[in-house]
Amino acid sequence: MDVILAQPRGFCAGVVRAIEIVERAINLYKPPIYVLHEIVHNRYVVDDLKKRGAVFVETLEKVPKGSICIFSAHGVATTVVKGAEQQKLQVIDATCPLVTKVHSQAQRYAEQGFELIIIGHAKHPEVEGTRGCVTGIVHVLSTVEEAATLQVKKTERLAYVTQTTLSVDDTREVINALKVRFPKIQGPSLNDICYATQNRQNAVRQLASEIEVLLVVGAHNSSNSNRLKEVGTHARIQSYLIENEKDLKTDWFANNPTVGITAGASTPEVLIEGVLQRLRHFGVTTIKTMQGEPETTTFRIPASLL
Repeated sequence: MDVILAQPRGFCAGVVRAIEIVERAINLYKPPIYVLHEIVHNRYVVDDLKKRGAVFVETLEKVPKGSICIFSAHGVATTVVKGAEQQKLQVIDATCPLVTKVHSQAQRYAEQGFELIIIGHAKHPEVEGTRGCVTGIVHVLSTVEEAATLQVKKTERLAYVTQTTLSVDDTREVINALKVRFPKIQGPSLNDICYATQNRQNAVRQLASEIEVLLVVGAHNSSNSNRLKEVGTHARIQSYLIENEKDLKTDWFANNPTVGITAGASTPEVLIEGVLQRLRHFGVTTIKTMQGEPETTTFRIPASLL
């Protein structure tokens, strides 16, 4: 069997920044350091930070008054920010700057009196954070079918923003469906799908003509990892989302297929190495990396941690 590694894959700049924020906070302020929600959607990363002294909580009530509290890369609602102020928590915000950009867009539309649509997955932390940073009517939808049945009050003052980790193709279809129903709707271009999500999806599309099986290494609750699997499936490639090498099944490789491997934006390279090691036992003889532009984007660390 041959393996082709997607390029780019794995960690994006927002994830690198978020993890570094937690690591620096632990070193600077000493454990315990509290983190609201998973800092990124990857069990390996979260467990590693737990060992170092991070304490992950789902509500602010579990954070002792006056403690250090880090907001995850997915962003939080305005009520959470105010709640942290009331508890006199020392907040360090690890929200991805691209998510912060979406928050700003949503707030701008709301302040101008627009009824807002968030194209994204309900209950996802990023969507909940965006929804919670604006006032007024907010709708959340993710499919063309939902767009076709959406009931709004302000057909002339309607706007949308998007979750950053969606499939570009699916999002384009939803936006087009909304524009057919509401010709005056306003919203950003697909550029709000984050650069890392787009790049990883494009790499899978490029790989599709060369592989028979696609392995996406990532967490099952990772939106961008699930979208990578969907891209492979749409390309009629047998596609599997796995957390690590333990999820591999021998029958996937019975016909010695050419295997493509990619990874979600919150997946560390060590997990990919583990998958490759196991595949060698399955008969992999050649491993190469596809040609692709390396990512050079970086985001600043908060001044308080420098």
